[in-house]
Amino acid sequence: MGAHGEHDMGHTVAGWTGTAVTTLGFAVAGVALVAGSVPGLWAGAAVTVLGALTAWALHLAGWGKPTGPRPPGLRHWRTPDPAGRRGHPDCLGCKLAGRRPAPSTAPAPTAPAPAGAPAPDAGARA
Repeated sequence: MGAHGEHDMGHTVAGWTGTAVTTLGFAVAGVALVAGSVPGLWAGAAVTVLGALTAWALHLAGWGKPTGPRPPGLRHWRTPDPAGRRGHPDCLGCKLAGRRPAPSTAPAPTAPAPAGAPAPDAGARA
């Protein structure tokens, strides 16, 4: 059990690396702003974008996490996500990369007909 109990904080290699590189980019841009350096501002902006792209690439390589809490065995931040390379459902980063997880093969659940309702006629057309 970690410092946060059973709550999954989402700490991953992709998250930590992206945050570190992006923070460095903001720091470079901040120093450049105070110094009045336009090239420094551009360099800081480039490092910030590089941080976002790095986090996205690591997420797609399986070092991120899907939306929602992970199973307890996968919560350590250095544990890769086994389903990460196939794509996560409802994940914008995976959708932008063109990854669509395969739909489940289980049939969709159907609600039972209300009591007293006539049974559907197999030969009737709607």
